Amino acid sequence: MISIEAHLARLSLKGDQQAFAEIVSLYQEKLYHMAYRMLGNRQEAEDVVQDTFLRIHKNLDRYDEKLKFSTWIYRIATNLCIDRLRKRKPSYSLDAQPTDHEGLDGYSMIPSDNRTPESEVLLSETQQIIHQAMATLPVKYKTVMVLRYLQEMSLQEIGDVLGMPVTTVKTRVHRGREFLRKKLERVL
Repeated sequence: MISIEAHLARLSLKGDQQAFAEIVSLYQEKLYHMAYRMLGNRQEAEDVVQDTFLRIHKNLDRYDEKLKFSTWIYRIATNLCIDRLRKRKPSYSLDAQPTDHEGLDGYSMIPSDNRTPESEVLLSETQQIIHQAMATLPVKYKTVMVLRYLQEMSLQEIGDVLGMPVTTVKTRVHRGREFLRKKLERVL
């Protein structure tokens, strides 16, 4: 039995525009949040999502129905994010302010039921520090950390998306956590 996405991909290949619109509807928001978390910039995240869907539409005939559609689409989006991150000049300032203030930083902590104005300020400052620390991660660690902790993918899913063995994913997650721990120890 084929997945809904694979069925929609087949219909899209036959020219069914509504089927492709359904694929976009299924993944647009998820891909945006993943891209935003990796890039930290609303416009770049929107561009990545648009580029992802353009590539999917252009290459639907290459989709292998034996693989999960979500793995294929996340691999495309993740690779586009990685390309953008590699083209950037590194910025390691911990004093930098977030460039986007829409509340979609993706590093939100789970809110408690007993928030006070003081706890809100502390939570906001902590989120900002974590956001800044994540922004300084090397690309190879940032990618796995975003997919693991913000997209909540399993190690196997991350390996499938990035085309690497699970052992490599585990190593990068471990090193990414260590990198963050060291950064946060200095700040917190």
